[in-house]
Amino acid sequence: MTHRIFGRAIVAAIVVALAALLSAAPAGAADPAFQAWLKGLWPEAAKLGVSRATFDEATRGIEPNLSLPDLVVPGRPEAPPRGQAEFVQTPAEYLRESTLSNLAAQGRKLFLQHRDTLARIEQRYGVPGAVVVAIWGRETAFGTYKLPHDAITVLATQGYYGKRKDFFRNELLYAFKMLQDGVPRADMRASWGGAIGMTQFLPSEFYRHGVDFDGDGHVDIWHSVPDALASAAQQLAHKGWQAGHHWAYEVKVPASLDCTIADPEHLKPLKDWLGSGYVPAAKTPLASDLGERASLLMPAGRYGPAFLILKNYYVIKDYNFSDLYVLFVGNVADRIAGLGPFAEPWGKVVQMRTTELEEMQRHLAALGLYRDKIDGKAGMRTRLAFGAYQKASGLALDCWPTRAVLDHMRARAAR
Repeated sequence: MTHRIFGRAIVAAIVVALAALLSAAPAGAADPAFQAWLKGLWPEAAKLGVSRATFDEATRGIEPNLSLPDLVVPGRPEAPPRGQAEFVQTPAEYLRESTLSNLAAQGRKLFLQHRDTLARIEQRYGVPGAVVVAIWGRETAFGTYKLPHDAITVLATQGYYGKRKDFFRNELLYAFKMLQDGVPRADMRASWGGAIGMTQFLPSEFYRHGVDFDGDGHVDIWHSVPDALASAAQQLAHKGWQAGHHWAYEVKVPASLDCTIADPEHLKPLKDWLGSGYVPAAKTPLASDLGERASLLMPAGRYGPAFLILKNYYVIKDYNFSDLYVLFVGNVADRIAGLGPFAEPWGKVVQMRTTELEEMQRHLAALGLYRDKIDGKAGMRTRLAFGAYQKASGLALDCWPTRAVLDHMRARAAR
């Protein structure tokens, strides 16, 4: 009996010790397939000029960071997407007046400090200095925000477990190349999406758009303000920025407006909009844009400002694919350049949960009103389809998604 008890005690001790070891192990250590996948990237990294020594050093000890958003981990229930602030906050939350005014005040000081550099940037790339300063402010609070993650770890995790594996896998390969080309690992701090530097570039963007604007022989988007801002300007120029043109104009809309015409495909010259009752909300020079084609944007439906948006609006949006991001950057840039805040206040609308918006998008798609991806975001095409549903159903028309109308869709589908 004594031997049996002693044997059980040994087994129990071993179980406890194993449990302790497993609980102390890194999150990714239980998946050797991740390590095999990571090592399997070597041939492609070599094609980009990465040496074996650089590759081995970069991947040594890397374990996935399973706390990142947008991951699909086998055996783990999929967590609700945290998403970027641009897609989970209401316009009023994201575009707080205090935030915009404070950032613009800092931006004006930095604009004056770097005035000569910004003038040369605009001369070369056609992008106003106020715009790149506003991007700098939004992305990293003018370089004061310390990015929380190691870029290699983020890109490896997203490349293996993320929802856009091929995209992040390619960015990881370019991150290896950056290390090979002399970028210190300490500088490779990133957002959860792998963006790096003062103006938040992905590694492939660093190679497509990076500029040595200070003339020291290398592109430094971490410590050189001229390089970081010129790189942002070159990226906008490469995406089609139109020199001498504005990005958008806030307007007062006719009282009888049908908000379903806030459609990016509903284009006509700016002068035609103005001639049909749309009144500029600020005394902004319009002459250079009167012949430009514009569309109407109502980010909060009938509960906030309306804008006539031009081609440069979409160029900024290509930097970060969010209407609220463009409005943030554009408004801060306008304030730096001497203009004021939004004339119309943002209404206190409620942002629906991602799962609810996805359900709504599926209902709208089934009715043939929505033909975009199911992403749980209240973007312009979702708002447009929602407005079309309100209109077809005889509901009050405001083009802002609500749970009440989702319930109406559910009841209709159940009939």
